[in-house]
Amino acid sequence: MLKAEGLTCARGERTLFTNLTFSVSVGEWLHVKGENGIGKTSLLRLLTGLAHPVTGQILWNDQSIQEDPAVFRQDMLFLGHHGAVKEDLSALENLQFAAAIDGIKLADATALQSLKRFGLLGREDLPVRVLSAGQKRRVLLARLATRQAKLWILDEPFTALDVKAVELLNAALAEHLAGAGMAIVTNHQTINIPGGRILQL
Repeated sequence: MLKAEGLTCARGERTLFTNLTFSVSVGEWLHVKGENGIGKTSLLRLLTGLAHPVTGQILWNDQSIQEDPAVFRQDMLFLGHHGAVKEDLSALENLQFAAAIDGIKLADATALQSLKRFGLLGREDLPVRVLSAGQKRRVLLARLATRQAKLWILDEPFTALDVKAVELLNAALAEHLAGAGMAIVTNHQTINIPGGRILQL
């Protein structure tokens, strides 16, 4: 379970939100909504440990994520709104590179199967710089199937995706939740996946 207790977040001299408390358990997902600039991405940065709240704490399995951040990072996968891909590497090499950073052994067959699932079969060896914006997003989403993380934190994951890719991502999210996973997602549109709750900032 992930718990946020009494979070206050500030950007410069501006307070974005105060005393924010919520939890997400196995099989649940949280849809974070709000206007642009209200603090959705800032909240996700707090939840991933990339930033620290002014007040409050974030608990993973009743332990502060700051106490043993390495354990938390093993259980968590964060895909940012401006997802990082290496333009000079191929789609396959990007998955392998990300796995190496995470300290995970990734078999070529597993990586290729994930790229195939997200519609990149035949493009796996192309440099990412020649792919479209939507295909670059698909490379990032392919990480979801290669990284066995319990908690997915996804910032605007549907950006630049066509209808088919949206369907693939929805299916991946539903499968993750059915397999005892949990997720926190920011998105402006409605997401029709069971087990969700809305957090309006």
